[in-house]
Amino acid sequence: MAKKIIEIGPDKHLLFQQVNDVSYGLYDVKLSAKAKEKVKKSRATIEKMIADKKVVYGVTTGFGNFKDKIISADDVEELQKNLIRSHSAGVGELLSNEQVRAAILVRLNSLIQGYSGVRIELVEFLCKLINLGITPVVPSQGSVGSSGDLAPLSHIALVLMGEGMAFYKDKLMTGKDALAKAGLKPLTFAAKEGLAFNNGTSVMTGIAAPILVRSKKIIELADIACALTLEAVCGVSAAFDERIHKLRPHPGQIVAAKNILSFVSKSRLVGSFPNRIQDSYSLRCSPQVHGAIRDAYSYVESVLEIEINSATDNPLIFPDQKEVLSGGNFHGEPIAISFDTLGIALSELANISERRIAKLVDSSTSNGLPAFLVPIKNAGLHSGFMIPQYTAASLVSENKVLAHPASVDSIPTSANQEDHVSMGTIAVRKSLKILENTEYVIAIEILAACQAIDFRNQDHLGVYTKKIYKIVREQIPFMAKDRQISLDIEKTKSLLPRIFSEIEKIKANRNRK
Repeated sequence: MAKKIIEIGPDKHLLFQQVNDVSYGLYDVKLSAKAKEKVKKSRATIEKMIADKKVVYGVTTGFGNFKDKIISADDVEELQKNLIRSHSAGVGELLSNEQVRAAILVRLNSLIQGYSGVRIELVEFLCKLINLGITPVVPSQGSVGSSGDLAPLSHIALVLMGEGMAFYKDKLMTGKDALAKAGLKPLTFAAKEGLAFNNGTSVMTGIAAPILVRSKKIIELADIACALTLEAVCGVSAAFDERIHKLRPHPGQIVAAKNILSFVSKSRLVGSFPNRIQDSYSLRCSPQVHGAIRDAYSYVESVLEIEINSATDNPLIFPDQKEVLSGGNFHGEPIAISFDTLGIALSELANISERRIAKLVDSSTSNGLPAFLVPIKNAGLHSGFMIPQYTAASLVSENKVLAHPASVDSIPTSANQEDHVSMGTIAVRKSLKILENTEYVIAIEILAACQAIDFRNQDHLGVYTKKIYKIVREQIPFMAKDRQISLDIEKTKSLLPRIFSEIEKIKANRNRK
């Protein structure tokens, strides 16, 4: 069955969800007619300047601090080839194939905006690379985020030249062999093309897209985890009353309160202790905390959407004015600051979730639940949920270290020509690890809350919390005696996509009403 196709170009708006979908091989891509028109027009401008022997940075000059070294016309192709080889200096763990495909798509979308001066042959080659499933091997470390992602983009470019290493049909081979097996011949970078390819923010932006997709889901999942905990401790629902949140109308706060309150709809556990007036902050203030995280997410989303659809190399070609302008769109500061923000926000999501886990296992704060959620007759001999809280605490502590902003650091490069850099790729990579840790913490809260609910009466759960409880209990039984609980945690984490799908159904049903 043929894949669906996403058409891309300056007349389209590429969404981060589409970048994610292409990275996982769900769609092929093709260029719009407008993209082809603008690429050809931009290229014609560069070729005219070369013919007129104009001095253009990176075309007839060296790079970085070699900007004043004039390159002869006979050496232009070698200049571009040497640029890619010399800048392929990445090290460390490899980016995943999905991350590399996302980066290629974002780079392609940048080049077809029509301001980079590349040939139509190059952008069509990139389409083939994506659609045929040729995935360059790219080390994850080595980018300082300005001039863009020089090292990782150069490792991608090596494969276009028939060098480097690549995966093709899940097999690792040389770039030359991968191209040959796919029926492609290596590409020779013409004037400006090597620089146009490796001088931009497309790796940090590409690998950011799937992170944002997962982040959106975990924020929703945190609301249902909180609702389950509210049920488990027979908490008070007054803190989620919309009248409170309309008096401090942050958009995310209103949504979070509405979510949690709707998830416990018709519960006979919530509010079942008549003399309780309010809960501790981890429950009572969850709309404020989750809401601030939602608003931070919205900011990050807006930045990423702009970056995905921008021209980010240097210099940029303006065909209508027949000008070449040197600037700094390759500087990754927008992504650096936004994904540092996302990392901080996700850390807070895990922080408050861990506090709710601690509340569940502590008999002095759980409103009558047994210590560590162990049946009383087994207490002492069995430890129950004592250590999952340790695990959550460990993950939260690790997040606190990772949440230190990468964007506040800068180390000058290229003999101080590039004297302020963004560290944007580091910010994105850190946010991914924080996200992974947070997913585990939310999974632990859901698992612990379901264990706690079994000491109440699950028939008294709200309409929607009962649905989530049943999803978990279909796969993971109540833990009366100790067992290897890491397996339960992993299984709960694997259920998160299914739980998220159920949340989407719940919200759609709520909105119809």
